[in-house]
Amino acid sequence: MNFENLIYEVDDQLAVITINRPKKLNALNRETIQELHDAFAEADADEDIGVIILTGSGEKAFVAGADISEFSDFEEEEGALLARKGQKLLFDFIENLSTPVIAAINGFALGGGLELAMAAHIRIASDNARMGLPETSLGLIPGYGGTQRLPQLVGKGRAFEMIMTAGMINADQALQYGLVNHVTMQEELMSHAEKIAAKILNNSGVAIATAIHAVNAGFKTGVNGYDAEIEGFGASFGTEDFKEGTSAFLEKRKAEFPGK
Repeated sequence: MNFENLIYEVDDQLAVITINRPKKLNALNRETIQELHDAFAEADADEDIGVIILTGSGEKAFVAGADISEFSDFEEEEGALLARKGQKLLFDFIENLSTPVIAAINGFALGGGLELAMAAHIRIASDNARMGLPETSLGLIPGYGGTQRLPQLVGKGRAFEMIMTAGMINADQALQYGLVNHVTMQEELMSHAEKIAAKILNNSGVAIATAIHAVNAGFKTGVNGYDAEIEGFGASFGTEDFKEGTSAFLEKRKAEFPGK
C-alpha cells in the first residue's frame, strides 16, 4: 500500500508507522487520518505483526495538531460530523485495535496529536516533547476524545487545568502526571520503543488482544469490565497459546507462540 503522508515499514514482527508531513509539523488533515486508518488496519490484519510503533518524522513534532485550515469555516453540523467521523475512523479504532500500539512522541504533541498519542496503548516521550490541548484558545474543545481520555490518564483536576489553560506541559511533567510511561533522550526514543516492543513480542498475541479488550471495557459506560475479564479469562483456556504457554512453563522452556 502506498501512502502520501506516511512511511510504513515492517521489520519482522514490528510495524513502524511514521507520519511524514514535516513542513506542516505532521499536522493531521483528513487525508492523513484516512491513511493512518488504512495503515493500522493493514498492520492489524497481518498475522505476523505483533506490535505497532507510531511516531512523527523529524525532530520537532510527533503531531503538532489538526490542520486548522480544513475546518476554519465549518458550521455546527460540519464540526460534529468531523469529530464523529474522525473518532470512529482513527482514534477509537486505534484504542480498540487487537495489536498493541506504542506512541513514540518526538517533540510537539498538541491537540489532535496528543489525542492520537492518548489513543495508543503505551506512550513514550523524548525529553524535548511538549504536550497540550490548546483548543480552547481557538474557541473550541478537544474533539477527538481529549476530554475523555485525558481525565482517564491524568485525573479530572489536571485534565481540567490542561484544557482550560490551553497550555503545554513538558515530558517530565507528563511522566509525573502518568500521561506517558517513559521519557528518554530523543536519539534513544525509537530504540527504547523497540525494547518495549520486544518484551511484548515474547508473550501471547492472542492473550494480549484479549487483555486490551478487557481493560478498555472497564472505561466504557454501561459495560462491566469485570465480566469482560472473566469472559476473556475463560476463553483463553480454549486457545493454542494457552496450551503452549503452560506446556512451556512446565517443561521449563521458552514458549513459542504461533502469532495473533
